Amino acid sequence: MKKQIFFLLLLISTSAVFAQKRVETSIDTTKNKIGAEFKLTVKTSVDTLSKVVFPNLKNIGALEVIQSYPIDTVKNNDRYELIKKYGLTQFDSGRYVIPAIKILINNKAYQTDSIAVEVANVQVDTLKQKMYDIKDIQPANDSLGNWWKYLLGLLVILAIGAGIYWFIKKKQKKKIEEEVYKTPIEKATSLLNNLEKKELWQKGEIKEYYSELTDIARNYIEEAIEIPAMESTTSELITGLRAASVKKKMTVSAETIENLERVLKQADLVKFAKSKPLEYEITEDRNKIQKAILTLDSSIPVEVPAEEDVLLNEAQRQKQIALQLKKKRKQRIISAAAIVVFLLAATTIFLMVTKGFDYVKDNLIGHPSKELLEGEWVRSEYGNPAVKIETPKVLVRTDLAKSLPKEGMALIKEMQSFVYGSLIDNFYLMVSTFKYKQEGQIDLKKSMDGSLQAMESQGAQNMIVKQEDYETQEGVTGLKAYGTFTRVSPITNDKERMYYEVLMFSHEGGLQQILILHQEGDKYANEISERVLGSVELKQGDK
Repeated sequence: MKKQIFFLLLLISTSAVFAQKRVETSIDTTKNKIGAEFKLTVKTSVDTLSKVVFPNLKNIGALEVIQSYPIDTVKNNDRYELIKKYGLTQFDSGRYVIPAIKILINNKAYQTDSIAVEVANVQVDTLKQKMYDIKDIQPANDSLGNWWKYLLGLLVILAIGAGIYWFIKKKQKKKIEEEVYKTPIEKATSLLNNLEKKELWQKGEIKEYYSELTDIARNYIEEAIEIPAMESTTSELITGLRAASVKKKMTVSAETIENLERVLKQADLVKFAKSKPLEYEITEDRNKIQKAILTLDSSIPVEVPAEEDVLLNEAQRQKQIALQLKKKRKQRIISAAAIVVFLLAATTIFLMVTKGFDYVKDNLIGHPSKELLEGEWVRSEYGNPAVKIETPKVLVRTDLAKSLPKEGMALIKEMQSFVYGSLIDNFYLMVSTFKYKQEGQIDLKKSMDGSLQAMESQGAQNMIVKQEDYETQEGVTGLKAYGTFTRVSPITNDKERMYYEVLMFSHEGGLQQILILHQEGDKYANEISERVLGSVELKQGDK
């Protein structure tokens, strides 16, 4: 029985060795860096009638397939050598095994060799290469792909411009009418000429033509003779006109009034009975209206004003002139303001479409962090042993004794703190130095834990903490903690996410701490933090 098992195992192993001879496996390197590519090569030699299937894989073991290269075919006499390559990578350091994969040759499975590989970390020299935070996502500069934004901005600007132009033209038109039509006869004559220029009846709009024609006549009678012509029927108008001519002692003939009545009745038939006069009748009616208006105007007696009336009229004229000048100034101011509003709105909309709302808000409305970043910075020394640092504003001395536990204060010999802002502001910066009564090695990790606990006691919630070693440009080593936490805004009472960075050094027998916190996602505050922390320099204290 043992011999049977032995021979069975020998047969299986022999078959495996034979199978491996049909497939050759190799790799370009067994040691590589994180994210670098391994090229796994699989070769097989078959006759011209064989069918070979290489698997299409997304992962081979713990390694990710980033590229599946096309199969290379090399003809050698009556056989083909097929070469398939896979591009592999891994983003975690360590030792990995590329497992065997199945290759089908004429529907029969053959196994590739397993290969061990090693993925190493990328070594970074922090003395030569300064470390920076991850930058915010920047939009791609694709002006052609954003053409619709420019078109939309242009259309909005044109729409605003057209609206302002229409508003100004309407005001100007009203102003022209007020200045040109100084008398009812001038207004009626001008409107009759404009009516003819429209060529309404020639276009078949006879009803509209007669409506405007009679409105001109009625409006003149109402303004010049002072009877309610616009609201009266034709019979009421003629009756009132006859009565007014007697009262005002107008030398108007009965024929003139009859011709006016005839045209008004013709207009009533056109508007309400859909009558269609002939072309010569329309021309005659227009001439009758014009003649009637001129005759009525010439028949109105001219009153000679008394001397008192002349003085009164002159005073009224001077008052009217003053009012007109005031109105003109007001119109000029409105026009200038409209142009300024248009230019401002057009510029704002164009920038919003092309640059985005945040750009407009930050540059036109203002952003406190941006103003800090672009202001005049100050480089000063704070505390003992001194911390030399560059800040957007001069830090102000403050007393932190109340915020520290009593047992901690009992160990401190000297403490100095300098701040900008407060823990409830959108941006806060603090530099603190400590000297202890008992000399000895300071445990930075415990000190960092105490500082983070102090932040939690001030309202920080759900704190995420990451720690790493830190080294200044002068080679002084320390500890850095950074991350985010949630706090309740004292203004809106809403929860907001804050980002913080803490640097701690044990230098010259003391403890130095730099704390920065600001709203998460504030790109200007990120630049401030980067500049501040990059400027930290530790000096020797007073001995």
